[in-house]
Amino acid sequence: MSKVTFDDNKCKGCKLCIEVCPKKIIEIDENKFNNKGFHPAGVKDKEMEKCIGCAFCATICPDCVILLKNSLTMEERIYEREVSNEG
Repeated sequence: MSKVTFDDNKCKGCKLCIEVCPKKIIEIDENKFNNKGFHPAGVKDKEMEKCIGCAFCATICPDCVILLKNSLTMEERIYEREVSNEG
């Protein structure tokens, strides 16, 4: 399983990560403000297990807010993508 973490205090809420996430598990937290006055992005409650570790969100983030941690090997990630593309 992959895990993404967000540095809430750096996030400007630009929503680029939301647009590129293929699993649509990222949202803006409208109930939270960071120290810059923005609503930060983050993974929806109980949705982290859907993360496939593609790193699209971390790659597109202009402020390097997102960190991706993979606990799967490259072979396991390739297999997961192949299986998810079959269904």
